[in-house]
Amino acid sequence: MSTAVTTTQSRLNNIARCVSSAVDTLELVSNTLKTPFLGAISSTSRSLLIAVETVKQNKEACIRLLDQTHQLLYAIIALHIKSDAGGEFPPSVLSQIGSFTETLHKIHHFVEAQQEKGWLKQFFRQAEMNALLKDCNAGLQQSLDFFQIQALGLVTDAAELQEYARDAHQEVLEMIDSRSDMNAFDRASSINRGLSSSESSSTSISMLPSEPKIFHGRDSELADILSAFGQEPTRIAILGAGGMGKTSLSRAVLHHPQVVARYGLHRVFVACDTAPTKIELAALIGAHLGLKSGRDVTRALIRHFATGPPTLLILDNLETVWDPRESRGEIEEFLSLLTDINHMALIITMRGAERPAKVHWTRPFLAPLLPLSRAAARQTFIDIADEGHDKQDVDKILSLTDNLPLAINLIAHLVDSEGCLTVLSRWEEERTSIISEGFDKKSNLDISISVSLSSPRITSVPRSKDLLSLLSILPDGLADVELRQANIPIDDILRCKTALLRTSLAHQDQGRLKSLVPIREYFQRFHPPPMQLLRPLRLYFHELLDLYVKHRGTLPNRGVTDRIALNFVNIQNVLVSGLTQENPDLVDTIYSVTHLDSFSAGAGRGHLMFIERISDVLPQPTNHRLEVFVITRRLLSWRYHPVADTQALVDEALEHFKHFDDPDLQGEC
Repeated sequence: MSTAVTTTQSRLNNIARCVSSAVDTLELVSNTLKTPFLGAISSTSRSLLIAVETVKQNKEACIRLLDQTHQLLYAIIALHIKSDAGGEFPPSVLSQIGSFTETLHKIHHFVEAQQEKGWLKQFFRQAEMNALLKDCNAGLQQSLDFFQIQALGLVTDAAELQEYARDAHQEVLEMIDSRSDMNAFDRASSINRGLSSSESSSTSISMLPSEPKIFHGRDSELADILSAFGQEPTRIAILGAGGMGKTSLSRAVLHHPQVVARYGLHRVFVACDTAPTKIELAALIGAHLGLKSGRDVTRALIRHFATGPPTLLILDNLETVWDPRESRGEIEEFLSLLTDINHMALIITMRGAERPAKVHWTRPFLAPLLPLSRAAARQTFIDIADEGHDKQDVDKILSLTDNLPLAINLIAHLVDSEGCLTVLSRWEEERTSIISEGFDKKSNLDISISVSLSSPRITSVPRSKDLLSLLSILPDGLADVELRQANIPIDDILRCKTALLRTSLAHQDQGRLKSLVPIREYFQRFHPPPMQLLRPLRLYFHELLDLYVKHRGTLPNRGVTDRIALNFVNIQNVLVSGLTQENPDLVDTIYSVTHLDSFSAGAGRGHLMFIERISDVLPQPTNHRLEVFVITRRLLSWRYHPVADTQALVDEALEHFKHFDDPDLQGEC
């Protein structure tokens, strides 16, 4: 064997060992974080290393491919070490990692082909292999450019490579240790849940909201509800105006010792304000129970409750899905199916004074909640703002709230930091303009919110109002990583977040910043988010959905689908706001709507109701490719959106095809 051949093989072996070390480290990152595609990169790299062992031809080309792969693996590792986002990168970065994954598959295919011995087969595949190698080099160069790696030549010093690998591996271990310290409580909770004898019940119990720490003035209603549990079956509707404390009462019932003793782990609390349809409501309940997702889990849900032990199900804010006339009938039918199960207790909370039909509600009916008594309101105020305030001043403050629990909560937090006199002074300044517009008892909550908004803690961070305006159409809330990555044009956005949390105008729910329903409604009426705030978020969601569609069915992208699921209602609201001719990104928005519709169907949530609006806002002059794309989506979703004349749609699509050429799209149609 010649010296040159021996040297080439030695270099190939050296770089293969380096790639193996990089994969070891990358697997640590993949197992710790949720970054999409890392698992696919690791497994493909392992297969590539096996293929390299028996390479017969083009060893120099294989060395170059492996060397650049090695550089990119460490670039991705370094990206995670330097990031404080825990693997939750912007869609633009995830797209590049996904593209590198596809390139890695091509490299694996090329290297495998270099094992063939027959010269005739090699001859006939030469053109194919040259084209494949060209694609591999182009893909690698694109990734090298994105990650700003300068290829200065092949590294041949094995000792230097080994030292670099050890350093990177150690940094990853330190990163994992630091994350482990931060997540120690989460790990303990997971272990405790894992010790539960019932998987579905442990999933439900882990999602239960906490017992209200400040809870006064509802002893009578609580006693009535507990008494109703003596009747079989138990069907209770907690009604009342917004901010009246319906959710707090339901949480007090949920954690009452009598209820805990009776139902134990089989208590399920579902917030319905993120489920706009019956199918999504069923999917949401199923997710709390740990049921397998599907197109419509209603039957599986009913079967689960019917064959399981006695269960308490609380559906909070059910009016979100019940209010729309078009969905009311199917929601009432769904409730009827649930209440056919005699050993299941059902409690709902709803705004207003109406109860859904088709349910035999427990008698006597629980009356709609009224404002708190003066004594309960005062005790609630003292628990938040502490004692020591002048009694007359406190009485004046409470008179502004009409004893609505939410209004008391907001103003008490203001008094806690600013004092009664300051709050009363600001009230006097606000009062005239509010009365001139006409106000009644219903306006007290709006006044409380407006007074909270005039707090120095808010006025000193004026853009916090813009963030609250944006949150008004985002019931799923926003995580810190989304606040940073979506390029929302709000200066010092995390400081704005802190201001909202300090004034209780927003709260943290499982790491996401959210505002309460009454506050969201207030802002939607008086301060809806302007286009300049919505546009960056819409583009961010467009990139996320585009990434999902690009790699759907080809590469595992759990991190992407999880992020879409967490923002599912947010994305709907943001996209609906963009279905107007005034939207400069209307074409992207329409594509995003169809992508989200596809995601929704695949996740068992059903198809989106508002997809029908697309035909009314298609841009002019005609975008023929977009028109065909929309027609194709309509034809593919015929089960959910019946089409009166499919042939007419096909003919329309064929007319549009005369203006451009796309064989793949034509094949779908």
